[in-house]
Order: sequence, then C-alpha cells, then structure tokens
Amino acid sequence: MELTQEQIDYCMECGVCTGSCPVSRVLPQFSPRQMIKRAMEEPDGDLTRAREIWACLTCQRCSTRCPVAIDFPEFIRSYRQKARGRGNIPLESHHGMMQSIAQIQMGETQQQRTSWAKGAGEFAEKGDYFYFVGCLPYFEVIFSYLNISPIKSARGVLALLNRMGITPVISNDERCCGHDALWSGNEATFLHLAERNLEIIKSSGARTVIFSCPEGYTTFKDYYPKYLGDLPFEVIHMTELLARELPEANLSFRPSDNGAITYHDPCRLGRGSGLYEEPRELLGLIPEARLLEMGRNRENSLCCGTSAWMECSNCSKAMRIERLNEAIQTGAKTLITACPKCQIHLTCAQGTAEMDLRVTDLYAYLLDRLDKAE
Repeated sequence: MELTQEQIDYCMECGVCTGSCPVSRVLPQFSPRQMIKRAMEEPDGDLTRAREIWACLTCQRCSTRCPVAIDFPEFIRSYRQKARGRGNIPLESHHGMMQSIAQIQMGETQQQRTSWAKGAGEFAEKGDYFYFVGCLPYFEVIFSYLNISPIKSARGVLALLNRMGITPVISNDERCCGHDALWSGNEATFLHLAERNLEIIKSSGARTVIFSCPEGYTTFKDYYPKYLGDLPFEVIHMTELLARELPEANLSFRPSDNGAITYHDPCRLGRGSGLYEEPRELLGLIPEARLLEMGRNRENSLCCGTSAWMECSNCSKAMRIERLNEAIQTGAKTLITACPKCQIHLTCAQGTAEMDLRVTDLYAYLLDRLDKAE
C-alpha cells in the first residue's frame, strides 16, 4: 500500500491513530503512527522484521478516525506479506489448528459440511441463493469445551431463510473464505481458497450469496473482486437481507425471557461494512427485549481482542475482560453479537473471571424466540 504525499506530510501531526488504538492502551510501546514513520524511513527494512505488525488487530478504529484517511489495516496487511517472506511469522493460536484446517481445504478433502442442516431446515444443491456457512462446522468441534454451539447460529439462519420462503444452497464443497490467511500475510493460500469458492458457487447457479459471518462477508465483498475481478453474484449479509425482506416475511417472535440485552458490534460488520442498525432492528423485533447500549458502541465499539487466530496474548484477554465488564455495567444479563469469533473470544475470557453474563449469537437468539410456523 502506498501513501499519498499529503498523507505522508500530515501523518506525524495528530496521533489520533495511536490515541484510538485499543492495543496501544494495553501495550504502550505499540504505536500506529510510529510504525508508519518507520516504514517511511526504511521502506523495505525495519518494519518487516518487527513483531509489532502481528499485534495489530486490524479493527479499523484508527483508520475511521484518521483525518487524512490512512487505511492502517491495509498498510499493515501489505507489510505482513513482506514480513512472511522474510521469515517473520505470527504466533498462531490454538496450536495452529485453524491454519491447518485451511491448508487441508486447499486439496480435494471430502467434507461433511451439511450434516448439521439435516433436520434443521430445507436446503438444496442448486438454486438462486447460496448460504456461505464458513468455518462454523469446524468451530462447533474445536470450541465445544466452551459449552457453546456455533452451528446453532447456522441453524438460526436456515430457519429464518426457510420461513422467508428461501431454500438456500448449502455445499459440502465450500472452503474457508480465506480471511485469516489474507490477514496473516499468506496471499497464496487466500487465492487458492478464493478461486475454489468461486468455482463452487458458480456451479450452484446462485445469484445471491448470503453470509452470517462478518469476516466471510467482507472478504467476499471487498477482497474477492480485488483479486479475482467482478463477482457474478450479489454478496449480502444476513442482517441486510432481513432488513430488506422482513416487511413481506410475516415473521413473529416470542417475548424475551430476560428483557435486558446489550449488543457488541463486530469490527468487520460495523467499522468494516457500516452495518450498525440492521442487527439492532432485528433485536427490536423481540417483544419485551430492552436494548441497553454499552458506552462504546457502533463505530466506537471495542474489538474482541484477536484477529485471524493469531497473537492471542494477555493484551487480548485484558481487552475482552474490559469489554465484558462494560456489558455488565449496562445492567444487561445477555450480550449478543453477530460474529462467531467474537462469541468464542468473549466466552473464553469469561473462564478467567466469574461474570453473571450470557454471551450468545444473534441468530441463535432469534431462533430461540422464533414462533413456530403455522
């Protein structure tokens, strides 16, 4: 990524990026501004060998506030590719399990991605709509020790789609979207996964691809066209689809059994895609549910503390505990998010502190309260 002369001239002046960065609050030596300065002083040197490039969450809190519109996450991503080429690689979380799964999916591995959907709803092999489930089936197994069910989110999506008259394609051949590989500087893996997914979706005949995962959504929307050209289908997030189609859907929901809830904006869905109100509109459909906003919400939301299954540190855990305490301070008993990774990370942090707070997924929450079809 190249900076314009205006961006270079003004970059060192304000420090808004460092002042906004959640990492710099926990690690005082971390400074986006200083990293840009180092890159300008040694374009092909020092920064590619620095460990700090892996600490960035790419949460976009700095870039949304930058007065000269420097896209710091993109800046970091470009240097991560160079760093990996020089042997500077990130510390992978969970023993590199998710990275290994992505690598396996590059081959002709037979997957059982649709078994969860049998009995949960109607789906097809070909059709106008394709539901891109993402890594939820793998999360279901890997994170079972947290006593959460990520795949319940997919069941909620399928139930809602069926009730709206949509029978989506769900494919055993779908691959990881490549988000994590892309943001950890591994473009070769990202490209391979992206090309496979494009082939699979084209062969289904789908004209619209639906995402419940914010990372899959932004990867397809922003990066597949950048690397592969214009896509031959519409890319839409489930909250967008519901906001568009709900007036004709005639869905109804049972009242909340615990009225006070709060909502955590995922970075990729909020700052990354500008989808702030759609999830809140869905929560507003639940009778007797009271949405109590945290002090930092929408574009000011605090990141859950980890990106691309890497560099999960005490710094990350401190951010999660801070976010959970912020949720508790609202008086809510349930924290709802629309990102499976946010649910996993925040639930994991609860294991280090006793908190009277339930962390749940948006679509699982809606599924629990969806009235049965007449």
